Amino acid sequence: MSGLKINPSFEKSAYEPIQEKFLIGIDPGTKTGLAAWDTQDKKLMYVGTYEFFGACEFIRFLKQKRGFDICLVIEDARKRKWFGQNADAKRMGAGSVKRDCKLWEDFCNREGIPFRLVHPKRGATKYTSSEFQIVTGWRVGPPNTHVTRPCW
Repeated sequence: MSGLKINPSFEKSAYEPIQEKFLIGIDPGTKTGLAAWDTQDKKLMYVGTYEFFGACEFIRFLKQKRGFDICLVIEDARKRKWFGQNADAKRMGAGSVKRDCKLWEDFCNREGIPFRLVHPKRGATKYTSSEFQIVTGWRVGPPNTHVTRPCW
């Protein structure tokens, strides 16, 4: 069999520059956090929470209907190696998030959307609304880590 790839990957390596105008941060899970960053204006454009298929439709809308030049930055739970306290329970919950990461990878390849899978940041899991507002200038209302995590 030849080395020809039947299903091309649109994944960008950690060393490949991201040149798209909009970065879309994705925090996969039952409540998928989504944040849009304008790389030229250097500002946060959107922050929200969706279920998986709603998030996919939103991304499709941005790319196909609005013509946005986008790259998804997806927090990949498969790269997480630490779990801390209650490690067994966290590993069990991480299984479905790992599945969601694979679904996002498949979605991007299928839709021809460039993406980068990033390692979850240790300790960057919980921020209060006020901390988030200070750092980003974006007011999110009540504390909601599903909304704030894709921004980091």
